[in-house]
Amino acid sequence: MTMTDTTHDPHDGAGPRARETSAPEAAVAKNRRVLSSAPIASALVHLCVPMAAAMAVGSVYNVINAGFIGSQHDTSLLAAITFGTPLLGIIMAVGGVFGVGGSSLMSRLLGASEHDPSQAKEIKHVAAFSLWGAILTGAVLGALGLILLDPLVAALGADASAAAATRAYVGVMLAFVPVLAAAFALEQIVRSEGAARQAMTGMIISTVGNLLFDVLFILVLHWGVAGAALAIGLGGVASVAYWLVWLHRTSENVSFAPRWFTLRGDIVRPVFGIGASELVQSSFLIVTTLVLNHLASTYGDGALAAMGVAVRIAQVPEFLVMGVTIGVLPLLAYTFGKGDAARLNVALRGAAFTVGAIVLVFSGAVFLFREQVFTVFSTDPAVIAIGLVVLTAQLVATIVNGFTGLIISLFQATGLVIPALGMSLAQGVLFVPIVLLSNLWFGLAGIIWALTVTEALVFVTGLVLWFASRGRIARGLADGSPERAEAAIEA
Repeated sequence: MTMTDTTHDPHDGAGPRARETSAPEAAVAKNRRVLSSAPIASALVHLCVPMAAAMAVGSVYNVINAGFIGSQHDTSLLAAITFGTPLLGIIMAVGGVFGVGGSSLMSRLLGASEHDPSQAKEIKHVAAFSLWGAILTGAVLGALGLILLDPLVAALGADASAAAATRAYVGVMLAFVPVLAAAFALEQIVRSEGAARQAMTGMIISTVGNLLFDVLFILVLHWGVAGAALAIGLGGVASVAYWLVWLHRTSENVSFAPRWFTLRGDIVRPVFGIGASELVQSSFLIVTTLVLNHLASTYGDGALAAMGVAVRIAQVPEFLVMGVTIGVLPLLAYTFGKGDAARLNVALRGAAFTVGAIVLVFSGAVFLFREQVFTVFSTDPAVIAIGLVVLTAQLVATIVNGFTGLIISLFQATGLVIPALGMSLAQGVLFVPIVLLSNLWFGLAGIIWALTVTEALVFVTGLVLWFASRGRIARGLADGSPERAEAAIEA
């Protein structure tokens, strides 16, 4: 399929031109225009709606997956998924270090290439380092996890009644760590060029694959949580295959050929600089989940099961918000690399307004119908009673954590390592003492609300860091050199 392209190419110095372009080439050109010059409203729709849709589909899948496991009428199976949640955090951390760090630098370099086209060549080095780094690191961690499987299950907090199911779930997940880490990294790499629709397609392919495999492995073959983990892994394989093929066929700037892999300091430092904040954030998510699991387990499997289901329900509006805060990152990074202060500010305000609207509409709707939704997954009155309190606390937290995520995306997009790292540190440093004291003073209710209190304090921390960093962002935007992207990171 071909079409006529009569748009002006800002890089060839020529006027309007007509030539035949393929549909993939037209899509790539459109993605570039979205980042560079499209109206902010349409740019946000292009970048954020596909991400929000994909993440919403993923969150719905998590709820359905819990329903599949719940249909087995074994509370220990639901508890096993909750115990295994930190493992997904580890995989996200590995993929995030290379994916978020790499993609933010790639978008800044793409923006800087409007002033110096030679910057585009560096994107290949960043892409190859990001993907292969995620795969190799994931392989090492997966192998170590399988060797130390029993101690790992114990460290995750699984008690005697849930240990066997947790071991089965975690063991299968560990085998797929390299693939899933690559999937997380590739998703970010695809989005770095503004290809939000393709990122969404890969995520939906993974989710649909998970769902189909769940039906086969859980409902037909009765493999329980091991089947749920296998479905996640195979879904990841499908998304990786799609993204690799799409990038190979369409992207002029991205290559994963081994010859582009490099350990140059000007590539490794910026990737790890921003990736470190993602690592710390994911690490504290793991710590947070472990602490919650250990404390909640003292109140029985019912409390754990209630938390697991409630968190999955609350993820529906939360993932919609994340779709915006994650989706807007390439736009913020590109405009910063380009040095377009006005466009950066308008994009930031538009994203903030969108986050507020989503929280008001969707979190409010889930809150109003929280009891009806929860009873789909459990009919145990004790589990429902605890779960409704957990769900309420989670929904209150979404009021602030969406804006917190947007502030973190701004720091990552502009290469501000210290503020991004500070935001990531704040949550873990604040949460542990808050949850321990809350448990001591208020029991289970204190555990449930501790995360909400922490999110509010992290948001306040983010506002302080944002005001303190505005001058550095302005100086980075005012720098007219094509090396702006790297210089901002080294500052």
